[in-house]
Amino acid sequence: MSGLRFRVVSEAFTKKALQVTPPKENISEYYGRYVFGRKEMAKFLSDDCMQALIKAIDLGETLDRQIADEVADGMKKWAMTHGATHYTHWFQPLTEGTAEKHDSFIEYATVPGGEVIEKFSGKLLVQQEPDASSFPNGGIRNTFEARGYTAWDPSSPAFIVDDTLCIPTVFVAYTGEALDYKTPLLKAINAVDKAATAVCHYFDPSVKKVVSYLGWEQEYFLVDEGLYAARPDLLLTGRTLIGHESAKNQQLEDHYFGAIPARVQAFMKELEFEAYNYGIPCKTRHNEVAPNQFELAPIFGEMNLANDQNLLVMSIMNRIARKHGFRVLLHEKPFAGINGSGKHNNWSLGTDTGVGLFTPGKTPEENLQFITFLVNALMAVYKNNALLKASIMTAQNAHRLGAGEAPPTIISAFLGSHLTEVLNKLEESSSEEAIVMDNKKKMKLGVAHIPEVLLDNTDRNRTSPFAFTGNRFEFRAVGSSANCASALIVLNTIMADQLNEFKTLVDEKISSGLPTNKAIFEVLKAYIKESKPIRFDGNGYSNEWREEAAKRGLDCETSVPLIYEAYTRKESIEMFCRTGVFSEKELEARNEVKWETYTKKLQIEARVLGDLCLNHIIPVATQYQSLLLDNVYKTKQIYSAEKAEELSAHNMELIEKLSRHISIIKSQVDAMVAARKKANKIESEREKAIAYSETVLPYFSTIREGADELELIVDDELWPLPKYREMLFIR
Repeated sequence: MSGLRFRVVSEAFTKKALQVTPPKENISEYYGRYVFGRKEMAKFLSDDCMQALIKAIDLGETLDRQIADEVADGMKKWAMTHGATHYTHWFQPLTEGTAEKHDSFIEYATVPGGEVIEKFSGKLLVQQEPDASSFPNGGIRNTFEARGYTAWDPSSPAFIVDDTLCIPTVFVAYTGEALDYKTPLLKAINAVDKAATAVCHYFDPSVKKVVSYLGWEQEYFLVDEGLYAARPDLLLTGRTLIGHESAKNQQLEDHYFGAIPARVQAFMKELEFEAYNYGIPCKTRHNEVAPNQFELAPIFGEMNLANDQNLLVMSIMNRIARKHGFRVLLHEKPFAGINGSGKHNNWSLGTDTGVGLFTPGKTPEENLQFITFLVNALMAVYKNNALLKASIMTAQNAHRLGAGEAPPTIISAFLGSHLTEVLNKLEESSSEEAIVMDNKKKMKLGVAHIPEVLLDNTDRNRTSPFAFTGNRFEFRAVGSSANCASALIVLNTIMADQLNEFKTLVDEKISSGLPTNKAIFEVLKAYIKESKPIRFDGNGYSNEWREEAAKRGLDCETSVPLIYEAYTRKESIEMFCRTGVFSEKELEARNEVKWETYTKKLQIEARVLGDLCLNHIIPVATQYQSLLLDNVYKTKQIYSAEKAEELSAHNMELIEKLSRHISIIKSQVDAMVAARKKANKIESEREKAIAYSETVLPYFSTIREGADELELIVDDELWPLPKYREMLFIR
């Protein structure tokens, strides 16, 4: 066999995959057709019902039972026009994915044994009862305490997948604790809305609501399905546990923004068509830096809805990829030696009056408001940088962060030279001092005369985890496979808590007789100075920065299990309780889930790695070694001892290398298995996760080194796995 053996299966899909018929309609004509949005609501609901539902969506008002019954009936009728026969509560358990249980619309018309009818009541719409003990819950629910509830989230519209009406819901325990990502995300969104609205009233009393926005950028890899099926590590863990780097990978920088391969273009077209049908506003598609790596990004949207759309699009991607002979890899680091995949979360806040709170204004008052929210964001990140890191840390993302193409495992904020200059001068100035913004402008700093702040036109810092990019912050450390909500819950909560503290301090100064603008200015000056350690515009990959960050008091922990402890520190618990986002019990339970998940991920990888080595790599290496030994033996039968030794020297060298690497791999795998068995006996999830991190994970790299060396030695015809050079270049 040769490398071509694996590609033949995949290329059978190519001709079919390219035969994608583009839709004849304009995008606007089919956009959102599978979503029960306001346009469809108007067709199936009465005016009174429609208005009540809109108030529930926009203002959070409670729907009464009669309205819920009408909404459910209208929703069912709309869904049936699209061929739906079932419904499901679509929720986000603590598995990073989504969950659903499908039920048919049919009910008996009168009594059992009679005819069936399609029926969907408000009771079924509003609430269901899945098994709460079968999902990760951190000990909140025992196996014999299975009851949990899903409850309808009206702010995220229902949609249809195939023959099923999907209703976005929250998922909570019988005792009320959140068992999902949506529940605390909605609470965090509400917390920052209240806190930010109160601060906005210093500048515009007409503001009634502050909306949280999210713009996600989804990076992903595509790999031929035939090659994927031949790699047990990709199949079971989402990443390659062994594999030598390809001679050519991304070093020529010829893939980024390059011409999209025809097969990939066909996949992207169909993916976008499906996304538009679900009202997902896909805007950008392009090749990413690594070979076979791509990106999809939508127009920004309201946070709760945008997060639901990201989870849905990940599901759609997997389905569409199979039709085109691909598998989507959302793992943060599927291939060693090339870039991994992130999911940049662009986070911003805006008022119901149309003002972006992270957008520089044209007047002194607007810029004072902008500086207020900018500085409070910096303060929130500074005080909670360890917690923010914990929100994005997983076993998968740990391989990506700090690996030369992703942000380091130290949270810092990048502002750019212009804003850095503004904040530095604000810190040093009194309200009467002047600031020269450039050679042409000179403005006074009296609080009512904050200088005009321009959109930064300096280079962006790709090593910064939390970068200001003109009218938003880009949180670049979020992993490709993650539920965005994990990071956004923390971001919104720390911002809400920070704004509440800011308002308290400002109100105290106002009560003491200071004018409002003067009071705001004094608090901001103190915050600018206090939060200065979080601001860093240099190279986040350098050893100097790690040393400097430690001196600044930033969290430099790299152990994943220990990073999670930021959630249960006293100050974190108090903050989450103050804002009403999490209770102490919920935080402790979620950390139990995080530790358990981390352990299981490493446990699976260790088992797969051991299997690959013992059942694939070593037998093939031994087989090749036997062939070489046979060659040496036959050479000695034909030639003189001196000539045979000369002719066999190269083979003898290979035989010795094979023996050495086989021995190292076998001994390291045995040691890893022993370490795993010892760690498995530990009862505490925290201690078990630490044990896996410290005593099991270190074997991965040494075992891989040996296997990758064997890949370079063993005959390509014999090597049992697709190689990087075969997997990384779609043709």
